[in-house]
Order: sequence, then C-alpha cells, then structure tokens
Amino acid sequence: MQTINKFNFAGKRAIVRVDFNVPLDENGKITDDTRICGALPTLKKILTDGGSVIIMSHMGKPKGKVNAKYSLSQIVDAVSEKLGVKVKFAPDCAKAADAAAALKSGEALMLENLRFYPEEEGKPVGIEKDDPAYEEAKKAMKASQKEFAKTLASYADCYVNDAFGTAHRKHASTAVIADYFDADHKMLGFLMEKEVEAVDTILSNIKRPFTAIMGGSKVSTKIGIIENLMDKVDNLILCGGMTYTFAKAQGGKIGNSICEDDKLDLALDIIAQAKAKGVNLVLGTDCVAADSFSNDAKTQIVPANAIPDGWEGLDAGPETRKAFAKAIEGAKTILWNGPAGVFEFDNFTAGSRAIAEAIAKATKAGAYSLIGGGDSVACINKFGMADQVSYISTGGGALLEAIEGKELPGVAAIKK
Repeated sequence: MQTINKFNFAGKRAIVRVDFNVPLDENGKITDDTRICGALPTLKKILTDGGSVIIMSHMGKPKGKVNAKYSLSQIVDAVSEKLGVKVKFAPDCAKAADAAAALKSGEALMLENLRFYPEEEGKPVGIEKDDPAYEEAKKAMKASQKEFAKTLASYADCYVNDAFGTAHRKHASTAVIADYFDADHKMLGFLMEKEVEAVDTILSNIKRPFTAIMGGSKVSTKIGIIENLMDKVDNLILCGGMTYTFAKAQGGKIGNSICEDDKLDLALDIIAQAKAKGVNLVLGTDCVAADSFSNDAKTQIVPANAIPDGWEGLDAGPETRKAFAKAIEGAKTILWNGPAGVFEFDNFTAGSRAIAEAIAKATKAGAYSLIGGGDSVACINKFGMADQVSYISTGGGALLEAIEGKELPGVAAIKK
C-alpha cells in the first residue's frame, strides 16, 4: 500500500477527501476548527512537495440539494488562513474540471459541498425503501454514483483520503473514487494513518489491564461495541443514560430517568456475559437526580436504583465516580466513548470530569488512552484536558464501527 510519507507530489494534482464538517454559528463563523487543523499536515505535505491540492468535503445533511446554509464557501477564508495559501473555490463540485486543470504547483482549490449531489451518498432521493420501485432506483443511483466518483477522480493524478470521520461510509468521495486510481496513486493521509494506528493499538496491541468506558443514553446504539469489547477488556464501565436501563432491568426504581424498556432483557444478558467472561462490569450505584431536565434544577444524591417519582438521573453520583476512577487509574489501555451525564449542563459534569481526570492520571503513569466520539471529545475539550490523553479521535461513527470489528470502506478502498 502506498504511503503519503514516501509519495512525492511534485508536479501532481492531488484530490484529498477531508472532513471539514465543522460547526458554524448563526453568522457562518467556525466555532471549532479541530477538523481543519487535523488535515493541515496532509495538505501542507502536498503543497511543500510542489504539488497542487483539490480539497473536497461534505458539510451537514443537505440531502442531495443545494443549500446555502451548508455551503463550504463559508469556510474558504478560514482554511486559507490555516493553510497559509489562498484557497480558490469551485461553486459546483461536479463542474470543476477547468478550475482543477488550471492549478499550478503550490496552489489549492476547494470544491463545493459534495452532498449537494445525491450521488455522493448514493441513496435514491424522494422514494421510500418500502416502495416497489426502490431497488431499481437504488441500482440507477449506484451507476450514477460511479460516474460522479469518476468525474471527481478526473480532476487529479492521485487520491488521498484523510477523512476518518466518514471512513465508515461507502460514499463516492470516500470509497468509490479509489477505484479510479492504481495502488501507487491512492493513499491514506497523515490523520487517517494515525486513526487506523490508534484503533489497532486499542484492539490488537493491548497492554493490560484494559478499561473501556462506554457512555451515552442508549444501550441499543452501543451493543455491537460492548459485545466486541467483552472479549478484550478487563474492566467495562457503562455509564450515562444507559445506567437507568440497567437499574430498571435489575428491579430498580428510576423515576423519570431515560430508559429503553425494550432493552431490559439485553441489559441482563450483558451483565451475565460479563460475569461468564470474567469482566469487571462497573455500573452506577448512585446518581445526581434532578427534578427537571435543566441546569438549574433542584438536585439530590440518591441510589441509581431508588430514584423518587418525578426525579431523573442526570449524572453519576460520588460513590460511582470513585468506582469509575478505581477501574481507570490502574489501567494500561483505556478507551472512552460517551459521557457519564448531561455534561452540556455545567451542574452535571462531575461524573464525566471524574472519568477525564482518572484517564489523565493513568496516562501520566504510562497508559495508552484513546478518546473517541463527539461527546467524549467535547468533554475532554470542555475540561481543558485534551493534552493529557494519548489520542483524540476525529471519527465518531467510524471509530465505533472500527472498534466493533467492522471493516471501514474508506480504508479498505485504499488497501485493495
């Protein structure tokens, strides 16, 4: 497989898939430029070599239609400033051949939002899955997707995928386009290489004890990951909203707390699996309960399985925080995905902060720590502790699917 470090881009046009799906405020200003900064080493390598770069990305979910709210024109100036080169802009990603051909060594061009074309995602538009005509529409769209990918590929001499956040999608720009480049002219970017290496460290190069922390509101969205980790971890912390599904499954009273009533048997099965496999399963024993879903709500510390009617658990309690810290601090490999409470509310950050502090302490003592998933990354940034962990992943869904053991189309397309 070709590597970006060994490739010389001199005199070549490189089309690079990045993930510039950055958050914007109401005035179209970027509020977090982490993703842009993450792609800079790859883009700068190409330009420094004497190549030219065509930047392509999606933004938001415009559902195959042009929508000014999601136009990448809003971020061109910010990218230019970060890259140190004035980035040109092509207002139609499928009609940018002339702009691409005109690029000189050291120049950069950004294409308009790929998802303004339904062919990018390859999903039929305006027809439901239960419609008898859906399969035919799907076939037609797949053919159109190949043509769209071929058009994008025609702009460049080589292809670089540096968008780990979309590596789990078989989209035109993340996987299909790779078919139009031979093995020597397609490669992963620096960010993608680091992401793939981080996942490999977590799953294949484990130093024990291994502690995984899975948070979030639903057991159902994490079940594949939990089951895959069950054969790998020594300690498994399950926290956040799913705490109350487990509490209710074991006969507890959870008041108004979030709960998946149709997943109570699944929760019991996970408890049984952990016991059978010798995994130390750490669940919340107490919580910070609130009388409303609000930062200013009245609160009380109660057992996680004895929450009064009219109250709901919004954060991990003090005893639970101690148990979490104990399972984390002695670990040598740590994975964190999902907060322990409603961390967006300042009064309910204590559980997530306790996890972050324990991870930082373990990392300082030599552990390898990987933080992934939007909320966990937002937590670690909110607490100002991003520099105290080993690696922060830019990919939410992609990271989760990789941890689940699934092959990522965006990586597989480069390898074949």
